[in-house]
Amino acid sequence: MKRYILLTIMVVLLSFFLFSDEEDILKIEASISPKRLSRGQEGKVIINLTLKDNITIIPQPSFIIEFSPSEELIFPKNFFTASDLEIEILEENGKEYLNLKDPIEIPFTVNLEAKRGDHSLEGKIKYFACSSKEGWCLKNTSKFSASFYTRSTIFKKKK
Repeated sequence: MKRYILLTIMVVLLSFFLFSDEEDILKIEASISPKRLSRGQEGKVIINLTLKDNITIIPQPSFIIEFSPSEELIFPKNFFTASDLEIEILEENGKEYLNLKDPIEIPFTVNLEAKRGDHSLEGKIKYFACSSKEGWCLKNTSKFSASFYTRSTIFKKKK
């Protein structure tokens, strides 16, 4: 029993030191295009992900991108999975992982009641990162934010 407790403590301490800085595993760069938006205009959130060497993100359990509630932006859904975003699944040595080389783009529309000014969109990504080289997997959540500006004018679609 003492061995089991000691082993458990060692695993917890080791995982704390290995994973104490989530930026080492997944770096998120988020932006909004266009940066200046009018009410009623469509835009997109662009997310670029950079993984630490020899790390992959597996498709199951789900890879999920969620946005905090925003009065300025209207999204078609509350959260997005890898399949919603049509992220390609690759396979190597019988193990599947997500191809995150290309930017992820998520569309939105600016609320017609959006307040003029500078705003920040916040979100988080839930994922399972794995290292086949080191033989571990880790469930994690990483936060991100992106800034944008809304004008008081209403966007007029071209006919």
